[in-house]
Amino acid sequence: MAGDFERTMSEVDPQIHGLMVREQGRQREGLELIASENFVSRAVLETQGSVLTNKYAEGYPHKKYYGGCEFVESIEEIAAQRACALFGAEHANVQPHSGSTANMAAYFTVMEPGDTLLAMSLDQGGHLTHGHPLNFTGRMYRIVGYGVDRETETVDYEQVARLAREHRPKVIVAGASAYPRFLDFARFRQIADEVGAVFMVDMAHIAGLVAGGVHPSPVPHADFVTTTTHKTLRGPRGALVLCREQYAKDLDRTVFPGIQGGPLVHVIAGKAVCFALAARPDFREYAAAVTANAQALAVALQSRGFRLVSGGTDNHLLLVDLRSKGLTGKKGEQLLDSVGITCNKNMIPFDPEKPLVTSGIRLGTAALTTRGMGGREMEAVADAMDRILSRPDDEATAGEVRRSVRSLSEGFPLYPSMVEPWPESR
Repeated sequence: MAGDFERTMSEVDPQIHGLMVREQGRQREGLELIASENFVSRAVLETQGSVLTNKYAEGYPHKKYYGGCEFVESIEEIAAQRACALFGAEHANVQPHSGSTANMAAYFTVMEPGDTLLAMSLDQGGHLTHGHPLNFTGRMYRIVGYGVDRETETVDYEQVARLAREHRPKVIVAGASAYPRFLDFARFRQIADEVGAVFMVDMAHIAGLVAGGVHPSPVPHADFVTTTTHKTLRGPRGALVLCREQYAKDLDRTVFPGIQGGPLVHVIAGKAVCFALAARPDFREYAAAVTANAQALAVALQSRGFRLVSGGTDNHLLLVDLRSKGLTGKKGEQLLDSVGITCNKNMIPFDPEKPLVTSGIRLGTAALTTRGMGGREMEAVADAMDRILSRPDDEATAGEVRRSVRSLSEGFPLYPSMVEPWPESR
């Protein structure tokens, strides 16, 4: 046993090690355009792979149910303080394991089964935890969905107000997983106040842009703000909840012992590192570059005949309607993946296709921007996409695009200082 304890992963489990090597190769050699993904810093990687993995720490700082927590509870306190400072919040709970549990925590704090939730419909850009019938939200609450205007493809605030007056929801949610425009948080607050609703914002996609000052902040307007930490915020896979002080004690009790047990201390430490990095001036430059790249990619795609939902983007995200190319989103995703461009099929507003087929794809620029790519590279990405999607059955074109993608990726090394300890994947 002692021998196995000291051996490296490649020695203990070459099968899993080999798959990790291949995944590193995929990340290094391809173009990551999934809007919900990013690359963490080496500091975050080191934190998550640290001895903090070993520690159990149920409860909250200075009220833990285990001994030996004097260091990890300081880490948790620092993470919460940094989150509040970064976003200007009154209270932060950094224990939620995921965006879904963060949303669950906010809902459970103020809602009872059978209460009404008003949120963006999934087929219009919302998230599963905003009311999908198979999700806990759809099973526990009465869901009313709002959407976008058919012409502008932006949030129909008049519809939101009308539905709020009609259904008197307990909670109104602003936020989406596939919406490329700014959200008017002040308008949502006004609607919530009119009907006496709690106002919650799910800013999972835009948190890094908010921290970087390139997207309006929901914190001054919302009672609760939830977010993941691994998208534009460029941190570990986890989440947090921000709230007004009046909800702090109830929120904390809801997270623990309400819906979670032991927090993941190594992930909380990664969050603390992430918040520190996001408070630095160079992160503001990064956030500005993310939005600039999204707009550059939008222009480049439009010049090649692609239709973008709402006509463009205000954030990191684009929704591309592939019907002009005679393709479904599913086929487009497969074609792009075959040449090393990773994205996901996605429904567009009023989509005639089924959710597993879709008419569109969702793109995001956060990961490519982390690698250092700029406007010139966005033009090259758009060209590669256009070539493969315009000639879906041309193997020669596919080969050329695959080589161009590989060449572009090699110009922007991913974790270059970590290459040596990892065998080449090819």
